[in-house]
Amino acid sequence: MKQASIGRNRGWLALSPLAVFVVLYLVTSIVAGDFYKVPISVAFLATSIYAIAISHGRLQRRINVFSRGAGSSQMMLMIWIFVLAGAFANSAKVMGSIDATVNLTLSLLPGQMMLAGLFLAACFISLSIGTSVGTIVALTPIAAGVATQTGASVPLLVAAVVGGSFFGDNLSFISDTTIIATQTQGCKLSDKFRVNSFIVVPAAIVVLAIYLFLGRGIASPNETAEVEWVKVLPYLVVLLTAVIGINVMVVLTMGILLTGIIGLLTGGFADAYVWMQAMGEGILGMGELIVITMLAGGLLEVIKHNGGIDFIISRLTCHISGKRGAELTIAALVSIVNLCTANNTVSIITVGGIAHQIGEKYGLDPRKCASLLDTFSCTVQGLIPYGAQLLMAAGLAAVNPVEILPSLCYPVVVGIGALLAILFRFPRRYSRP
Repeated sequence: MKQASIGRNRGWLALSPLAVFVVLYLVTSIVAGDFYKVPISVAFLATSIYAIAISHGRLQRRINVFSRGAGSSQMMLMIWIFVLAGAFANSAKVMGSIDATVNLTLSLLPGQMMLAGLFLAACFISLSIGTSVGTIVALTPIAAGVATQTGASVPLLVAAVVGGSFFGDNLSFISDTTIIATQTQGCKLSDKFRVNSFIVVPAAIVVLAIYLFLGRGIASPNETAEVEWVKVLPYLVVLLTAVIGINVMVVLTMGILLTGIIGLLTGGFADAYVWMQAMGEGILGMGELIVITMLAGGLLEVIKHNGGIDFIISRLTCHISGKRGAELTIAALVSIVNLCTANNTVSIITVGGIAHQIGEKYGLDPRKCASLLDTFSCTVQGLIPYGAQLLMAAGLAAVNPVEILPSLCYPVVVGIGALLAILFRFPRRYSRP
């Protein structure tokens, strides 16, 4: 009994850095009254220092353990992808691809179906550009303007945009959540896309039907800007090449080169220096995410080295009776961490390693584990009024984020769909018996 007690005490001590991170970030954010005023990188830094301090052994050895996790091949691969994704996303934005994509989707919207059309537009744009926030920035002003012109509810139209932005963010090959979820579970982006599609596409169809009913009588804009088709091409190429299974680093490199060629030929870039500057700004824009990834990798390696990962798996899974329980545990873990951090990317980074261990212990398909991590984190992120997406949408539309929540159908429906996928072992091909 004494040995077991010591083991439990050491296990809780090894896990204490996670508690320190949650308390530090959550409490300071509440005190500040702003969940984005306290940098997450600072919270990770303070927690990492604490984790190293409570570890046993010489200081240099403890630092080496941390550095091994921060600089692992898995972390470096994620960072490579972040760098390429940042360069592609910003160079495409500067070249005018986002505006062209918005104009294309708006020009294709059928009359008298603006609400459902905005949802579809947000789905397509977010799937193309891989960011929910970028989609919200692009479409929310349009949604708010249409609402003002037609007398429709501003929160209702904005909710359609926010919901659609999560659809693409959850599926896109260049979304940071997709990249992290697949890398931590050791599966391909294309495989995770297929699993996710079985869950989120039916949910999107249900939401589309709801918005078709709610949006009757809301007219489309009378005029839309001319579509520059060639500028949509980089997004389409990235999407199609990724779907057929080409390596994501090759896909993003092709996208960057294509963006540069089109931008130089169409005048989107005045010269090659402007293109390179756009790429550089995009890479720098990923800086905090890269730092967070390395700090989180080092922190989790220290926790693992101290026995914390084995301890939490044994505690969380001691009452699990089968694969359903294991998948529910993964879903609960990422949801709880997302509630505390208000960041779906950070929640996947934090829980990814533990989820992989649980998946290996219970023989779960890593492709479904990656899908559950991404889906449940996006579900929670879409329902917290202090998340970046709702705060951004509310700010652009000049409404309170709480006003948007009642009309935000997509996160609720996709969360229900993901839960049913666990309970009914769906899709069958990725749910091992």
